Amino acid sequence: MPVGEICNREVVIAEKSLPVTEAAQLMRTHHVGDLVVIEKNGGRTQPVGIVTDRDIVVEVVAAGVNPESLKVGDIMGPEVATVRESEGLFEALRYMRDKGVRRMPVVDPDGGLVGILTLDDLLSLLAEEMMELARLVSHERQREASARR
Repeated sequence: MPVGEICNREVVIAEKSLPVTEAAQLMRTHHVGDLVVIEKNGGRTQPVGIVTDRDIVVEVVAAGVNPESLKVGDIMGPEVATVRESEGLFEALRYMRDKGVRRMPVVDPDGGLVGILTLDDLLSLLAEEMMELARLVSHERQREASARR
């Protein structure tokens, strides 16, 4: 299954120049734990980083830094791991594991942002699929029991 079919296409974005306090407010307003940091290039929106609620806690609050003095670009990681929307689910999972990330922007062939793939979304999807497998096993047992009475 291609990642583009399961990714969340409603991505909350921010530019590097957004103040950290406004980033935190955006996360709260949209009930998300991350913002995809973007740059606009020739009409395309390209991901250049991710800022998470944990980044704000660890890099700003716990460090005792004045959040008013920082921009999103100051605390985002140096590079962003992305996955193409045509990649398969298991390849994307392997890539997330290899990069040690829980979230990855999903991009089109030109690198434009189309969505985000998160570990939480994947866990929900996989749990749903496991439940369907369990129902299949249960149904098969019931069918066999009925047939052999």
